[in-house]
Amino acid sequence: MVRFLLRRLGSLVVVLLVLSVVVFVLQQVSPGDPARAALGANASRQAVAAERLRLGLDDPLPVQFLRFVSNALRGDFGTSFRTHRPVATDLATALPATVELVLAAFVIALVLAGLFATSAALSWPFSGLYRGALLVGATAPPFLLALGGIILLYAELGWLPASGRGDGGLGSELSHLVLPATVLAIAPALAIGRILRAGLESTLAADHIRTARSKGLGRSAVLAHHVARNSIGPALSMAGLQLGFMFAGDVVVEQVFSWPGMGNYLANSIPVSDFPAIAAVTLVLGAVYVVVNTIADVLQAAADPRLA
Repeated sequence: MVRFLLRRLGSLVVVLLVLSVVVFVLQQVSPGDPARAALGANASRQAVAAERLRLGLDDPLPVQFLRFVSNALRGDFGTSFRTHRPVATDLATALPATVELVLAAFVIALVLAGLFATSAALSWPFSGLYRGALLVGATAPPFLLALGGIILLYAELGWLPASGRGDGGLGSELSHLVLPATVLAIAPALAIGRILRAGLESTLAADHIRTARSKGLGRSAVLAHHVARNSIGPALSMAGLQLGFMFAGDVVVEQVFSWPGMGNYLANSIPVSDFPAIAAVTLVLGAVYVVVNTIADVLQAAADPRLA
């Protein structure tokens, strides 16, 4: 297990380094000029040249890259061209909102996935109807699912708010969180649920499970005490992947619901070529994705030591 952890940590460092190289290269090949974006379209050529010198954009590329990595490791992503505040300050506000939304969506996804897999494995009544509804929701584009939820639950029924994060009260924040978190959870729930269902059904067909059933144990008791742990490894791996995807793919959901997170921050930064903000969000979300998947691999190895 120790060697496994060291290998995963080494892979984590390599992937993060490759990610930083990719982000840096994308900045270099982008058609926009960061100095022009910082000063505005009406800035003189002399002012733009001075700004390029101040930003170090005329330095050799290796020097720029080392400065980029060094600053990123210290949490210094420069100043946003759009908000004129340090990007780290903007991220300190946006990141907690995104973490809150994604973790709430992840919990909902796990619950829905568990119901999906268990209902199929135990042949619950109306389980086919539930699985069909989840499949329809997962195949719909997120923006369409979000708009449908707003029309039904806000405009028609008035049950839930349509935008924002709430006014600071617990009840208000929860009511604002339910709809975007559910929309974000639907597709991951189906992906995790399918893997978990396959694992449960495969394990239920094993010889030792049939032996346990022959001793008089009910199907639910066998599932809880003998099947779950042996079936959860692949589902853990898929859950880690889906959690990473949720962090990386919540831009549309945050935009539709005006959720003040990193996805919304990134969407507002792209049209104005806010390079420091775009690079920072890309690095942070990429790092979160890699770290989450590393944790999922470690948990999977803990559940099944043969994988270490």
